Amino acid sequence: MKGKVVALLVAGSLAVGAGGTYTGMTLFSDEGSSSLLEKGTENGTDLKLGSSSAGEDFDKIEQTYELISEKYVEDVDKDKLLQGAIQGMINTLDDPYSVYMDAKTAEQFNDTLESSFEGIGAEVTMMDGYVTVVAPFEDSPAEKAGLKPRDQIITIDGKSTKGLDLYDAVLKIRGKKGTTVKLEIKRAGVNDKLTIDVKRDEIPIETVYSDLIEKDGKKIGHLKITSFSEDTASDVEKQLKELEDKGIDGLILDVRGNPGGFLNAVQDIGKLFITKDEPIVQIESRDGDKQRFFSDTSKKKDYPIVGLIDSGSASASEILAAALKEAGGYEVVGEKSFGKGTVQQAVEMDDGSSIKLTMFKWLTPDGNWIHKKGVEPTVKQQQPGFYRASPITIEKPLSYDMTGEQVKNVQTILKGLGFNPGRDDGYYDNKTETAVKAFQNANKVKATGKVDEKTASLMEQKLLEKIDSGKNDQQLQTAIEVLFEK
Repeated sequence: MKGKVVALLVAGSLAVGAGGTYTGMTLFSDEGSSSLLEKGTENGTDLKLGSSSAGEDFDKIEQTYELISEKYVEDVDKDKLLQGAIQGMINTLDDPYSVYMDAKTAEQFNDTLESSFEGIGAEVTMMDGYVTVVAPFEDSPAEKAGLKPRDQIITIDGKSTKGLDLYDAVLKIRGKKGTTVKLEIKRAGVNDKLTIDVKRDEIPIETVYSDLIEKDGKKIGHLKITSFSEDTASDVEKQLKELEDKGIDGLILDVRGNPGGFLNAVQDIGKLFITKDEPIVQIESRDGDKQRFFSDTSKKKDYPIVGLIDSGSASASEILAAALKEAGGYEVVGEKSFGKGTVQQAVEMDDGSSIKLTMFKWLTPDGNWIHKKGVEPTVKQQQPGFYRASPITIEKPLSYDMTGEQVKNVQTILKGLGFNPGRDDGYYDNKTETAVKAFQNANKVKATGKVDEKTASLMEQKLLEKIDSGKNDQQLQTAIEVLFEK
């Protein structure tokens, strides 16, 4: 059996709003690829998937297949039997980033890729048996609804995700613009499960955003990269030049919430900031062979640079952050990143099915493997507590003398909005009631002191507006301060 190598990627796994696997299902270009990455390929595209020496091992599989097909007490679907065998082999790897799509599922993903970019806008993978959020995309419905990195999706529209293949789960989460999907979430540090309604929308394909920040007479370029697609490197180069033409005194490279993408994209971006003295990244094969990727730049930028990461920065984002930190000697501000240190190749089978298989490790310039560890920032800085607030789930109005996670969450939100309840332990006391009334009065809602659906929705709206304003972005403010410390 032969397959076609269709992409080389370092994304979290699947994008449930950006139209298919994160690779985009486009042919991987050999241009600029290393000999290591071409090992095991024929003519740069075809991949050998078997050998005659494996014949005896496959005899046992064939015997089992025939035994079940011909002798099992009930008729069986032979195609399902074969698909199950393949899926079983993938499952034994215990690798959330190696996945199999049957032909029908692969076709659905390809059709969606070609026809639309609609969904909730989040990168997901399988972790500990659960469909898990790597990161919501910036300004996506998923982010606005309150999904966070490492949220585990327990149910989709009331149906359990237990036993669901990742691709099947993603197809259930996806849908047409304007429709809503109900997700039940298990979140670390929160005892109660959360119910989050996400209204699907069109997901923008832009991956690079830039703005000029002026502070204390300094011009600071802020370059936000939300994922690494085919055009990301050229967009970064273009917007960087526009910032430099404005005479910036420093640059912040922001990959917070960026779940990854194409390996060659992050390599090309790294070449803009890392000199040829140190590798941008190292790729290691199963036999320990390493390929180091270098820049051809001989001189550093004439302005300071700071990287910005958080727990939603994964894969390609971590490559860039590690390169800035180790090869560039730049400061990296924020929180420890996600921790994905592997590289996958997507292989298309002759029957239309597809396997995305982990084939390489990637290592930092100093040779560190950050898998399941993450990249540690040089300057740690968390966001204010209200940035981590959960959506408010209202089964019945929250009121005086009630306790629980939802009350605690409301107290966190009230404090973030400037209506301090005096406590955040989850007990709805008189001060909490007074704070709720103050919020209701300030927003021209009947001051009942109770949190019903209307008040909860308004609280979430006002909190999102406060976060979106950027005025309380402590990580960004710290990055600005660090820029000019030396």
